[in-house]
Amino acid sequence: MKIDVLKAACKGTVVAAGDADFLDAARGGLWNRLVPDRLPDIVVKVVDEDDIIAAVNFAREAGLKVAVRGGGHNWAQPTLRHGGMLIDLQKLTRVISIDVEARRAVIQPIISNRDIQKALNPLGLAFPTGHCPEVKASGYFLSGGMAWNPTVWGSRAESLEAIELVTAAGELIKASETENADYFWAARGAGPGFFGIVTKYYLKLYPLPKAIHGSVYFYRLEDAPAIGTWLGDAAPRIAPSVELSQFIVQAPAELKAAASADNGWLCMVTGSAFEDTPEAARAALRPLEDGPIAPIASTFATPMTFEQLFDASGALWPEGLRSRVEATFSDHSPGEMMKAVLPLVQKAPSPMSVFLFTIFCGPNVPAPQKNMALSMHSKVYGGPWTMWWDAKDDDANADWHRAMTAALRPFNLGYYVGEANTVERPATAVEAFSPEKWQRLCELRDKYDPDRLFFDYFDGFAARG
Repeated sequence: MKIDVLKAACKGTVVAAGDADFLDAARGGLWNRLVPDRLPDIVVKVVDEDDIIAAVNFAREAGLKVAVRGGGHNWAQPTLRHGGMLIDLQKLTRVISIDVEARRAVIQPIISNRDIQKALNPLGLAFPTGHCPEVKASGYFLSGGMAWNPTVWGSRAESLEAIELVTAAGELIKASETENADYFWAARGAGPGFFGIVTKYYLKLYPLPKAIHGSVYFYRLEDAPAIGTWLGDAAPRIAPSVELSQFIVQAPAELKAAASADNGWLCMVTGSAFEDTPEAARAALRPLEDGPIAPIASTFATPMTFEQLFDASGALWPEGLRSRVEATFSDHSPGEMMKAVLPLVQKAPSPMSVFLFTIFCGPNVPAPQKNMALSMHSKVYGGPWTMWWDAKDDDANADWHRAMTAALRPFNLGYYVGEANTVERPATAVEAFSPEKWQRLCELRDKYDPDRLFFDYFDGFAARG
């Protein structure tokens, strides 16, 4: 390979295996510090579309397969493959435009959930961003996007109006419902199996809810199944504006004594109402006051901002940890699933781990299938987020995580491709889609990337001989 040709063609940085800064280019900035031993041959840190086109054309001519890093927050690290080229989009960080009157915006791929809201909220606007404050737009969009206010706003992909992308042929095109519609269909949900590189996202915006209020309830760990059953039964009668979640977490400092018999673990329920008046927010949250068991502690309808929501969510998923995750969809009662995992919880090797179910509210759940690759719609979403600090604890946490996921598997409808281990268990990628949508996705890849320039869900994970 004449890598000097690529360096001359790119304004960004081109780093090859053996260069002094290669390992940092390949692995630096990854969210999950449980880093695999896979490495590409070349890393290209692009600065614009021209760099992407040059890198794609070079890879095709050199016979290199391509992986794309849009922020490095996928827990399974699919951007790291054995060999090929890694195209890193980390410098594409601009909000290109915001049209307040039309409620439209155009952004580049590497803008965090927190920063999108920071740009929009002072203008009286909002967007269905994800919950983790530092997750970037690119991978989140491509996976479909599990968003704030999900029953009202839907997934993030549902508020995407168009994209610009570079194809396997090195062409820069625009795609929407009416233009290059196959690409647009696939980009909304295909995740790491998408056969293109998105450079711009065109967003449909919403009025900022004027009254975001949150309630929090803490219960004993042993009450988690009963509380889950109650929440599952009540959810259809709770306002769609309420985002409802049930957690198993380590107790905050003031409740450690109350949770001491359960190694510090307890059940937490949160409800966030996205309404336009405080009265409406309190009314939407009021049903959560009527639980069958008295909480250990609670707060009701506290006014919040998106910034405070991100602070609370970010505290549950701090940076710099070693992580495993398996986010699933289910139509079973959260109480049944809590009962299935409860015997394992006290054996958790790490107090950093979080177990979560989001329980979708309102009478029209699950939502109907949309015309996009994103396939999973259900009453409940979640699973174990296993997190720890030290490499010496890798095996213990991996074993516990596998036991938790095995306990949940009988209840699973499917997986969320952006938050599941599609590397260790490749069938998970297939099970993130309905059979019909999986078949269409494979057919579109055959049509638009016939030479397999882009790594798919399965290539490049086995070491080369």
